[in-house]
Amino acid sequence: MPAYLIVDAKITDPTKFMAYVLATSALVEQCGGTYLVQGGGEMECLEGTPFVGKAVISAWSDRAAALAFWHSPQYTEARKLRVDCCIASVTLVDGVATKNLENS
Repeated sequence: MPAYLIVDAKITDPTKFMAYVLATSALVEQCGGTYLVQGGGEMECLEGTPFVGKAVISAWSDRAAALAFWHSPQYTEARKLRVDCCIASVTLVDGVATKNLENS
């Protein structure tokens, strides 16, 4: 069953944040993840509490793959790059099995 990491990131220092982006973009791919949303585009809250920052959504083959990325030594180091330049909320969500993800 696929899993998704959903991030609400309020960027406080765009220059420093770019170092984090550069460190993690390739790592997500190396660990088997795929970005579905990378902070671009317009967001419109239709109900509830809106995101305070940019949305980032990555797709993973399953929860274990997402957690392996999250707890990897490489990401643990990269995550340190965003401490002083971003306030983030990260949620891991289980998806539903789809034919496309099961066959990839």
